[in-house]
Amino acid sequence: METTTENLKISGIHHLTAIAASAAENLVFYETVLGLRLVKQTVNFDDPSTYHLYYGDAEGAPGTIITFFPWENLPRGRAGAGMATAIALAIPGESMPFWQERLRRHGVAFAEAAPFGSPLLRFDDPHGLTLELVAVQTPPTVRAWPASAIPARHAIRGFHTATLLSRDPDATQALLTQVMGMTRVGKDSDRHRFRMQAEDAPGHFVDLVEDPSARRGQQGGGTVHHIAFRVADAQAQAAWRRVLDQQGFQPTTVRDRNYFQSIYFREPGGVLFEFATDPPGFAVDEAPDELGAQLQLPPQYAAMRSKIARQLPPLRPPDLAHVLKLPADGRDDGGTRLNRRVFGRRGADRIH
Repeated sequence: METTTENLKISGIHHLTAIAASAAENLVFYETVLGLRLVKQTVNFDDPSTYHLYYGDAEGAPGTIITFFPWENLPRGRAGAGMATAIALAIPGESMPFWQERLRRHGVAFAEAAPFGSPLLRFDDPHGLTLELVAVQTPPTVRAWPASAIPARHAIRGFHTATLLSRDPDATQALLTQVMGMTRVGKDSDRHRFRMQAEDAPGHFVDLVEDPSARRGQQGGGTVHHIAFRVADAQAQAAWRRVLDQQGFQPTTVRDRNYFQSIYFREPGGVLFEFATDPPGFAVDEAPDELGAQLQLPPQYAAMRSKIARQLPPLRPPDLAHVLKLPADGRDDGGTRLNRRVFGRRGADRIH
């Protein structure tokens, strides 16, 4: 018997996962400049020698989570066809001047645009990932992180849009509308916008940009690895897996990611899609007020904790370093000097 999507619901984006070239630089930018909370530090389940860092609102609610695989000193990739090429985050409409000033103060160059009439600031993170801050008159309700450097009234309110780039978008459009149940709501130049069903949820838009001459994307620092969509629970995910299989998309088996369960498949244009469950969330292995404080490992790597911890680079440099400083002529006079080095602290309103 054929399974249909009639009673299923994709309510919005669950998370987006990108690639960075330095864990420490990634943390300083997203925590200090953008004011997001590090809600989980764990490892890439397929490569435990590198981190998997999750940022979001105060509790890491679905629709607010941007995650990174930071491979140290990784060459920069190239965004292109078959990729998500931009991640848009929602901010309150009146917060545009605040964010313009903030980005200037931190030396982040930005451009302004207004696709579909929504003003936005477009800029790159330190490793080349394109981000957008979209001014929304009625932004989604999320829990702002109290320790953030950003005042709650100006805080990022989760996702707004993910932009996909395709050389031939017809088959992708058919997947989004006929299978995933999205509604096409407009076209602005070469950009098609699709809306998911929960209009009050963060991240309920996907933009599909058509460019027949676009080069294929190449994974590396500053590129998006995959986009995950929200499904209510494991039962809904199992139903979606049957639908996708019937439609010829060859979804993977269910993968347990500790904080959600996932299935993966390639959409016709080449973008890696994930369907992730809302539960159980990030508080399964840490108290809500301690999210992101310590390295958390999945059960299969628990016995390797010491080895893994030694391989991972430090996320936060020490606030104070005591070093022996010899006189200029190189003689050791038996005294010590203090070199004070101050780095960006958790929640501090500066970047070094």
